[in-house]
Amino acid sequence: MTEAMQVARLSGSLGAEVRGISLSRVGTVEADAIRSLLMEHLVLFFPSQQLSADEHVAFGRHFGALEGHPNLKNPFSEGQPEIFELAASRGGVADEWHSDITFQSKPSILSILNMVKCPAIGGDTLWTNQYKAYAELSAPLREMCDGLTALHDADPHGKSDLMTVHPVVRVHPVTGKRSLFVNEHFTRRIVELSHEESALLLGYLTRWASNPRFSVRYHWSEGTVAMWDNRCTQHFVLNDFDEERIIQRVTVMGDVPEAASPARWEPYASGVNLGATSRHDRQLNAFLGRREANLESNRREES
Repeated sequence: MTEAMQVARLSGSLGAEVRGISLSRVGTVEADAIRSLLMEHLVLFFPSQQLSADEHVAFGRHFGALEGHPNLKNPFSEGQPEIFELAASRGGVADEWHSDITFQSKPSILSILNMVKCPAIGGDTLWTNQYKAYAELSAPLREMCDGLTALHDADPHGKSDLMTVHPVVRVHPVTGKRSLFVNEHFTRRIVELSHEESALLLGYLTRWASNPRFSVRYHWSEGTVAMWDNRCTQHFVLNDFDEERIIQRVTVMGDVPEAASPARWEPYASGVNLGATSRHDRQLNAFLGRREANLESNRREES
């Protein structure tokens, strides 16, 4: 089956369309071949698959443990807890640049999406290559970013208390390449910088990460399956349609981001004379306090 696959690149930065394979009949050999293609192209599209829910889940399990969405409830596929469904009529349009579930300490490795119903016009999705976003920064800025970390939270889901810290630059465990790992949807603050400094740098990085030169845009057809590597890409849905758009997604979880280098500076701390602007540090201080309490609890248990 792998010999029959036809692979067509879709842009100079990332993305390929794959034909000549039925994902409902994939075995270990085919899954390994698809994994290799994904490492090369970062996002893959498989048109005309028409997968059932069971076939979708079975395909996803070839690539790791699956998990439904931790925050958003899914009333549409109750018999398949691994599947997360989004319908545009119910607010299911992810129209900010993001990597999936970065507010968790072990964010998503891969996402595999089945386009159940799509509008005739509009609703395209864009992906952007975060290897290139990192590589094309200036050398001084790359060096600085290598030693920074960032706070991510689930505030877009109404749960800002769900937060974690990841490196601003992560190393891919398979390719060994470095990529930017901040996004406008879930990343709140660069830990080692003041609020004002973080706003400037984080704003620049999230805009830079979506540079059209690093991107691919895909127009959907019903039955298409897409899979992408959340460790080195971001994606964005164009909210420019007025027909129903229904997607079902399985998410491969379990990867701890590896930093390009250890954090080079201590977390930013407000001065002793706190003023009105110190409110901008509350969330970071809350996270740091919680982390220190957890470390102290672990030390007590070990002693």
